[in-house]
Amino acid sequence: MSTFPTLAVTGATGALGGRVARNLAERDVPQRLLVRTPAKAPHLPLCTVHPFSYSDEDASRAALAGVDTLFMVSAPESLERLDQHRSFVDAAASAGVQHIVYTSFVAAAPDAVFTLARDHHATEEHIKASGMRWTFLRDSFYIDFMEDLVGDDGVVRGPAGDGRVAVVTRSDVARAAAAVLTTPAPHVSQVYDLTGPESLTLADVAATIARVRGTDVRFHDETIDEAYRSRAGFDAPGWQLDAWVSTYTAIASNDMAAVSTAVETLTGRAPQSLETYLTQNPR
Repeated sequence: MSTFPTLAVTGATGALGGRVARNLAERDVPQRLLVRTPAKAPHLPLCTVHPFSYSDEDASRAALAGVDTLFMVSAPESLERLDQHRSFVDAAASAGVQHIVYTSFVAAAPDAVFTLARDHHATEEHIKASGMRWTFLRDSFYIDFMEDLVGDDGVVRGPAGDGRVAVVTRSDVARAAAAVLTTPAPHVSQVYDLTGPESLTLADVAATIARVRGTDVRFHDETIDEAYRSRAGFDAPGWQLDAWVSTYTAIASNDMAAVSTAVETLTGRAPQSLETYLTQNPR
């Protein structure tokens, strides 16, 4: 290509960013793939590959020079993630990026029950203060992740009670993101909650997995103390234990119970249900 694409996508070697990049490639949209390890980048038409990291402002500025629209997948979970986000946003603004489309989280707030959603809120605020145009895609918990909650004994454990969550597939989030990135102007200063088509309790989730997979799966509603004790053996740092446990308490709070029509509005196609996803993705 004689010129670099002016649309950049981060996380192209990951589960979400990779789907977004492939979706854009299928639409013949030129893009820059910003990756930490260029050798792992997917080989897609009309793409260039650029090394960067969230915490390296110089590398990020170089990779983003000339970019107009940026799809920013949130960095891996860590104590440093918010600092990395701020560094990357600053680099994007310095490089002249005009519009950031950021993958945030449903119910992002400074006091969000799900502790990691607090970082998302702070990142949103930093993006707003940067002077760049923005669009926030607030994803719910992923349907793709639900089976990973099942223990070796067939039990989903956590203090979720009868709370509900409108889980969504990564593929539906990627379709929505690609739709925004293809024509970003109408989506400036918009916040989209990206959910699936139904609001489920974890008992519903367990029952659906059991029915589709033909196995014995059930939900056990732990107390918060039980939840911390049952996860103590993983020897995880305190912030990570808090995140794991608040996954369930956030569901209990019903902060993520509402079903949004954003995926269908943006893409013209309804999102997948948990049962449909499981049926189409056998293990």
